[in-house]
Amino acid sequence: MATSPGAADGGHVASIKAAKFISPAQIASSGTDRTIRIWKYQESSDDLVAALTPQIELYGHKASVDALAVHQPSSRVLSASADHSVGLWSTKKSDAPAAPESCLPTNATRGAKRRKVGPSFSTPQRGPLILLKSHTAPVSSVIFAPNDPTFAYSTSWDHGLKTWDLPTSTVVDTRTTAHSLLSLAALPGLTLVAAGTSARHITLVDPRASAASIVAMTLRGHTNAVVSLATDPDSTYSLVSGSHDGTCRVWDVRSTKAEKEGRVGQSMYSIGRESPGRESRASGDGIKVFGVIWDSDVGTVSGGEDKRVQINRGKDIGSQAPS
Repeated sequence: MATSPGAADGGHVASIKAAKFISPAQIASSGTDRTIRIWKYQESSDDLVAALTPQIELYGHKASVDALAVHQPSSRVLSASADHSVGLWSTKKSDAPAAPESCLPTNATRGAKRRKVGPSFSTPQRGPLILLKSHTAPVSSVIFAPNDPTFAYSTSWDHGLKTWDLPTSTVVDTRTTAHSLLSLAALPGLTLVAAGTSARHITLVDPRASAASIVAMTLRGHTNAVVSLATDPDSTYSLVSGSHDGTCRVWDVRSTKAEKEGRVGQSMYSIGRESPGRESRASGDGIKVFGVIWDSDVGTVSGGEDKRVQINRGKDIGSQAPS
């Protein structure tokens, strides 16, 4: 229904890596141009036409911004960046500090933009509320703690899952695993956090300081990196994963068994890509899944290397206890 404008009209100047609805009328996006942009989304009265209008440009990261999380009630956005930091931002111009001069476009770039769009066009530029620095490698994902949005969790290629106290800008806990962590989702009813790994499995961690062990359980079945996770909106126990092996898998964390290295689970369902010629592609080549979400009404929605969005319906598949 709507497409964001190009760089000359306030849009991103390089590839977009992440986008989230803040509210039905506001969207956040980020990308390899190192910025986060806040958009006003508005539909026409007949719902046939919509528009995206730039509201704020957020500067502060020094490398690609690869993941976002939003908390609408507090007007806050979290960002995960390849510069090893986590950013906390306000979606309100009045609350956000000035953008750091060192991160703003060069004078030459600004001049070129003015020549293209004219002197009347201007998008406010703001900086971060906080840049949280503790990871030692690119940050792959970040989320607000579902039961207390003053805390956040982040994962990184440095193998670490960190818990942040946002008001004090401090790390209150670090869980170090054996592999790079690429994706993140919380199961709030179980006080567990799921992290997808470069080693093809999903690690479930109890982030509470009182937890006796780092890994609560491991979910196995993928044959390539697990780059996206989403929980079932209608079940406490289920989640879906997207992998570079070209599949999405649905899991029930109750369906596990004790093994030598701890509790291990297998997927309930494996969902392959419906792309033509997918049978001849080994190890997900050409059909890698890059992202997946789980919507209560629609089902699982995934997108990938095959340039297709795929919807798979399975009402209540995650709400049934395993046999």
